[in-house]
Amino acid sequence: MSSPNDSLFGIHAQALELWQRRAQVLAANLANADTPGYLARDINFRRVLAQAGSADATLPLARTGSGVDLGGSSGDSIARAPLEYQVPLQPALDGNTVSTQVEQAAFAQNAIHYQASLTFINAQIQMLRTAINGS
Repeated sequence: MSSPNDSLFGIHAQALELWQRRAQVLAANLANADTPGYLARDINFRRVLAQAGSADATLPLARTGSGVDLGGSSGDSIARAPLEYQVPLQPALDGNTVSTQVEQAAFAQNAIHYQASLTFINAQIQMLRTAINGS
């Protein structure tokens, strides 16, 4: 089922939600950088978009294989985006696979993508306001 926002904003509305979810996952990785045995996770954004098929299709996000609820409401498919374990560059002796520098870089890159989608949506809204007001 598509909402009116899907045709208006294209994939950017769904991408914005996915960038937000990825920011939460990366923040959790950073928060657990010193937790023994913690395995870093991430959302493969490109794979999720490739599965979407077309720009007007809804993103087919599903529950993780373990069936763990990742938060959010039951209707929020973004909150249940499939997470993948990251391959560590150099795992710690305690089993932790979080590389703080890699996570910080990924978090910064994710913030740029989030801002780009938000800027596009704001431009669309401004264009509609201009069309409605005629100024």
